[in-house]
Amino acid sequence: MMTIPQRKLPSQNGSATQVVDAIRSTLNAALRGKREVVEHVLACLLARGHLLIEDLPGLGKTTLAKALVHALGGKFARVQCTPDLLPGDITGFRVYDQKTREFEFLHGPVFADVLLADEINRATPRTQSALLEAMAERQVTIDSVRHVLSETFFVIATQNPVEQHGTYPLPEAQLDRFAMKLRIGYPSRDDERAMLDAAIGAALEDQVEIAPPLAPGQLRALQEAVAAVAVEPLVRDYLVDLGAASRTHRQVTLGLSPRGLLTWQRLAQARAFLLGRDYTTPDDVQDVARSVLEVRLGIEPEATSRVISEILDSVPIPVNPIRGTEKSHQKHK
Repeated sequence: MMTIPQRKLPSQNGSATQVVDAIRSTLNAALRGKREVVEHVLACLLARGHLLIEDLPGLGKTTLAKALVHALGGKFARVQCTPDLLPGDITGFRVYDQKTREFEFLHGPVFADVLLADEINRATPRTQSALLEAMAERQVTIDSVRHVLSETFFVIATQNPVEQHGTYPLPEAQLDRFAMKLRIGYPSRDDERAMLDAAIGAALEDQVEIAPPLAPGQLRALQEAVAAVAVEPLVRDYLVDLGAASRTHRQVTLGLSPRGLLTWQRLAQARAFLLGRDYTTPDDVQDVARSVLEVRLGIEPEATSRVISEILDSVPIPVNPIRGTEKSHQKHK
């Protein structure tokens, strides 16, 4: 296996692999027994995407977001979405200061490094759209004045798949701004038992603060390294054919957009980077396929797995005669 070229990161003597491993360890410690979920979250972050988590309450969504902020050393903000939430409650607004006789801008929660938008489908469409510019452009415009957000602004939005009374489903344009959709799921019996064991006698104020593994600018350096991961023509052709297959499937009402295809490629690059390679294979494309396609294809929930499998099976898997792809070759056979 080829290793990632050693890229010098600001204020960090170790390699990029060591930095990523430090973040991975932090997230795995916070979210027990969910290594695959953690890998997808890291891929989403390194691909400069945004994450939608659709799952039941109490499975660790907020814990995951806070652990990620701790690992990155950034600022965390949380918004509980409700029908009476206004756009200004997210983006911020201007108020008149009687002392200075000038308008002052009060920054909203989007001016954070990681924003957790809890139960985003309970906010009205008008409020949901307030996040659209922030997620797409990493900026907000208030009274014709542009305000730039954090360069590494990352949104984790959640929604409850069970209780849909009083909710406003996200429109397709908003869903397409998310790089992927994940489900955390219940932990295993052993992991739940370990969680209970660790909670005995523990309190939040007793936890030891650990220095965050990333210094300012290091996350951006990692994201640039991901963007430089090679994607050979065979793999790019494979992605294009998969995108076309999604648009012609009889049960897909909304095929993959060009923006979605670009997102898929970047997530495959991030997956390769996390596996220690500086080149992308069809395996990487397949590993992130479900989380990429589920959030942006018009599919009935009960048919999602089958339809995505049919799309992947409809396109022959390329095998590079030089590098090869062992797992894909076995799957193809």
